[in-house]
Amino acid sequence: MTDWKTRIANVTGVTLVCLTLPAAAASIDASRSSLTATFRQMNVPVEGSFKRISGDVVFDVARPQDARAALDIDLASFDLGPGTEDYAVETRRKDWFDTTRFPRATFTLAGARALGGDRFEARGKLSMKGRVLDLVANVARRSEGGSHVFEGTVPIRRLAFGIGEGEWRDPSVVADEVIVRFRLVVPASAAAPSASSPSAPAVAK
Repeated sequence: MTDWKTRIANVTGVTLVCLTLPAAAASIDASRSSLTATFRQMNVPVEGSFKRISGDVVFDVARPQDARAALDIDLASFDLGPGTEDYAVETRRKDWFDTTRFPRATFTLAGARALGGDRFEARGKLSMKGRVLDLVANVARRSEGGSHVFEGTVPIRRLAFGIGEGEWRDPSVVADEVIVRFRLVVPASAAAPSASSPSAPAVAK
């Protein structure tokens, strides 16, 4: 059973994420977005994907430092592909994601730095399994079918979040490094700032 401290922490975290985003934030198109994690088990690459993600993005290419985003990840939706249902159940248990106590992970973006060529360095915080760590990702932006697409890859250390404890803690069995790949599709918004208010952030402009 989830204890009251964990419930309060989860509710407070979601509330703070919502309060940091302006009303003009655009929701990602989850049906066209993806989030995968690749790791090595006994030196063999294994890839899984999170089937349920949601979030909002505020981004103006002219003011990347004002970029804001909040991504919510349903950890119980982690899928390793057909025929791996037993493994999916294992990842929900205490030694892995412990989804009973920590059903979601969240990433909050608090600004980006232009790298040139429509590429950006995004900085934020990843909260997972009760731990919060800084995260830096290189992100490429492009237009596709009237939407804005943000893609990138970022390595994380699973043990820093307590993912894979007990017999799975040995990095020679399951590597500590996990490569996270994301594709976030954000519909183009008509809520861009007018010429009379250049300081207002546009939504994924």
